Amino acid sequence: MTLKKYIAAATVALLAVGCDRGGEQIAFEIDRAQIEVSEVGGTELVQLSSSDDWIASTDNTWITISPANGRGSTPCKIIIDSALTATPRTGVVRIENTRTWKSQDIVVEQRGYPYTIEIDDNAVELSNFEEYGKRYFDVRVRSNVDFEVDVPDNAGWLTSESHFLTLDRGVRPREVTVRFNWDINTSPRERLAEVVFRPKSDVEMSRQDALNVRQQASEPIVENTREGDSVALLSIARAMGVYTMWDASTPMNEWSNVVLWEEQMEGCTPAKVGRVRSVEIMLFHTREKLPYEIRYLTAAEEIYIFGNTNTFMLNLELGDEISELTELKRLTVGAYGLIDLPQSLAKLKNLEYLNVCANNFQRVPKVLTKENFPKLRSLVMNANQRSLVYDLSNSVRKDLGGFIDEEEFPVDLIKWDLDTLVLSVNYLQGELPTFEDDPEVPYYTQEEIDAVDTLPQFLVDNRIKKVMPSTKRFAINFNRLYGKLPDWLLYHPALDWWLPYSLVFQQEGRAQNGRQAMFENEPVNLNYYYDVYTFKQKPTGDYE
Repeated sequence: MTLKKYIAAATVALLAVGCDRGGEQIAFEIDRAQIEVSEVGGTELVQLSSSDDWIASTDNTWITISPANGRGSTPCKIIIDSALTATPRTGVVRIENTRTWKSQDIVVEQRGYPYTIEIDDNAVELSNFEEYGKRYFDVRVRSNVDFEVDVPDNAGWLTSESHFLTLDRGVRPREVTVRFNWDINTSPRERLAEVVFRPKSDVEMSRQDALNVRQQASEPIVENTREGDSVALLSIARAMGVYTMWDASTPMNEWSNVVLWEEQMEGCTPAKVGRVRSVEIMLFHTREKLPYEIRYLTAAEEIYIFGNTNTFMLNLELGDEISELTELKRLTVGAYGLIDLPQSLAKLKNLEYLNVCANNFQRVPKVLTKENFPKLRSLVMNANQRSLVYDLSNSVRKDLGGFIDEEEFPVDLIKWDLDTLVLSVNYLQGELPTFEDDPEVPYYTQEEIDAVDTLPQFLVDNRIKKVMPSTKRFAINFNRLYGKLPDWLLYHPALDWWLPYSLVFQQEGRAQNGRQAMFENEPVNLNYYYDVYTFKQKPTGDYE
């Protein structure tokens, strides 16, 4: 390009600028001077009129302007963040003309978040029964204040798990899931509960939703009837997760392991005919106490329950419902996962046989006394070890079951004088009692020797204590007992029936105090015993 062409172009440009300066000027103004916005924030448009360059600014970090500078008329976006507090806030946006430095202000007013606790659905309907592990529901709660869940005192069947509401962005509402667990409804009436979400701080609430929970009534079971017994058994099997269910389409008298009362049976009455006399429930999966429907088997004389899964891991209760079966004579609840027996079990005054083997008892249940069970003749509580620990003094675990928390041998069980007492394969420790200083335990008398020709004079001449005189079966093997065998045991009239070398003398491991589990004076054989009981026939061969 030649010099002349450059000069011509510059002249045209100067003329164009001069013409623009001399044209009509646009007044510097905005179409609104105030913006009101809700607590959630948002974007507002402001129309700016100007012929000159301008810039927009604000000291408020929660306000953003786009564009923040420019020339001429244009719409500006005022972007307001979500509020952080419950109180309103005010900010100012200033737009300045860079030629005249005149300014226009926009006042931004934003409401604060009101305190609310909201749920989408405030009504929940529950069935009366569901399988274990499925009895829960979740509620999504939106809130900007920490809260606690208030379940009515009369709704013990409904509980809430702990929750954690994160309020890391001020009082903006956040969502949290609250899980509720519920129990089976055993009542023929529906249950209602109003759950309140109560703020932990003293604030004025704008909205506070409540949750209404309604649970269906239980299926009716007609008491003291054959039909009621069958419904109860099916419900029990369902609740316990029995692996082999009874077929509801077949008559109850064809169900396996169920015996019904018949007229010719001893003890049968017209009201009992056709009802459940005994039942065996085996191989199941439950994490709860016995189902409440067990209480409807009021004609039963024997109930046998055995074989829960992973028993050694459980800490279950028996429940009070079975205590209503006052006709029971024989009860077995084995390998269930029990850690105690309820005091209500003492209502079973007709009980003659109780077997609670293979559970997880840390102590002998307090309810087990001869006063509570006047007719009981057999008590079986063997194999209560959660796991095998040979040396208790070298173990950090204390939840081993096996009556490990008993400080000494449970003397009252021996003084009970049962026909059968089985305590094998536990963690009983210490020495067997001699009863020498116990006035409640008598010595054999001369009158008893003279009256019973199977008792030797040795018992009186050597002042042998009369302990468990009626016991025909006594087993304490594989515990952690030590010390000396007392004379009442070494010379007990039924010692040879007890198979002592297998079921009495044999101990294993070490006690918690480090003592080797063994009896110091264990006899080499029973020759000494047959020398005293001369009327008994000594077995031939190995009788140890």
